[in-house]
This record gives sequence, C-alpha cells and structure tokens, in this order.
Amino acid sequence: MTLSGLLEQAALLKVGVVQIADNLPLHKLDPIERRDAREQAEELGLAIEVGTRGVEPAHLLCYLEIAAEFDAVLLRTLTHNADSQPCLEQAEKWIRQVLPQFEDAGITLGLKNYEKLSHRDLAALLRRIDSRNLGICLDTVNSLGSLETLKDVVENLGPFTVNLHIKDFAIDRVPQMMGFLVSGSPAGAGRLEIPWLLEQVASQNNTSAVLEQWPPLLETGEATIANERNWAEQGVRYLRSCGCT
Repeated sequence: MTLSGLLEQAALLKVGVVQIADNLPLHKLDPIERRDAREQAEELGLAIEVGTRGVEPAHLLCYLEIAAEFDAVLLRTLTHNADSQPCLEQAEKWIRQVLPQFEDAGITLGLKNYEKLSHRDLAALLRRIDSRNLGICLDTVNSLGSLETLKDVVENLGPFTVNLHIKDFAIDRVPQMMGFLVSGSPAGAGRLEIPWLLEQVASQNNTSAVLEQWPPLLETGEATIANERNWAEQGVRYLRSCGCT
C-alpha cells in the first residue's frame, strides 16, 4: 500500500488520526512527496502522527523536522533499530541531547514499549528525565515478549502514556499441544480487555489511540489484503462502540 492509499483508506474508515510509522519510512520520501501527503491529509481531514525506530540524535532531529512538516504533535520511536542497539544509559544521553529541540517545537517524543526494555526501566527513565515532551507509546502486546503482563505494563507506564497502540491478540496451543502461539486478532475479538484498557489510560491522560493489527499471511496477497481491510473495518466499529472517536 502506498502512503496515498493508506490515507484514502483511513478517510473511508472515518478515523481522525493516522500514524505513519517505519513500515512507510518518511525520511526516504523526497520533500515533494511528503508535501503532497501532507496536503492530501489536510484535504481528507486527517491529523498525522509520525513514527520511526532509533534514538540517535541525528535521526531524531531529522524526524523532528519531518514531524513539523506534517504539523504532527507526536513522534513515536523505539530505542533500537537494525543498526543501533544502545544500552539504556546511552539511549538516555541521546534523548536528553535532543529534548530541548522537541520542547521548543512543541512535539512529544513517545517511546514504545517492547521486549528489549522492561516496563520498570522505561518508567524509571521517564521519571529521571521528567520532561513534558517525553512519554510512552503504550503497545498492548509487545511486552509479552519479556513475560510482562498488560496489567503490570499499564500500571507502570499508564501515567506516562501519550499514545496508545490498541493491538488485540489471541493465545492458542500449537497443534501438537506442546507450546503456545501468540497471534493477532481483530480488535474486540481477542483477549485484550479494551474497555478496561481505555478506562485505565484515558482516565490519566489526553491520549491518542491508534488501531494496530497483526493480520496473518494468507494463501494469496489478495486474500491477505482483503482480510486486513475487514479487520480494520471491524476494529474501528468496535473501538467506536467503546467510545473512541
């Protein structure tokens, strides 16, 4: 899917915000392509949030400029990418180095939880830095990879959450019964307690919510795309029934 196609699908679903993350890396588009995307989003009435991976200062400042191009108030990132895996101490130094520019621009940096960092370490990092322009992009599944429950993650990271990735999931035994498989589900059809999640997070912050999906790869590309679209339609309907706009 192209970026233009993503924006068109979002408009058809009548959502208010689209987060363009690292599966459509904005720094690889030329400025004219980004300008066209910004103008299309404005015409469709869509707010844009920007996402990437990595916390190297040069990379974050590049994406700060891109976020400003889109009038985005949020840049979501992870501490690691394919080329850089800093320890937490190094990541903190890099983040502190660029935060003044984020504060001047009025853009918030959202760190996404995932299996490489414990929720306790992330919460401690946020407390040490203590900036209104640094928060958490709370993902509802990623921390399962480090054996952390969602309730523990929400308890520790909820107060810092500036963006919520609602990703529903299933846990099933594999056919030979020796092990479990964690896979994606349409929002509202899996094991995620979405009403509880929204109550816990929304009660603490003015947080944007993004529907994220882990749809399966089916027999053909056409079937996979059709299934993903069906999941999105079903998920948006469900989230609206829970009070999301």
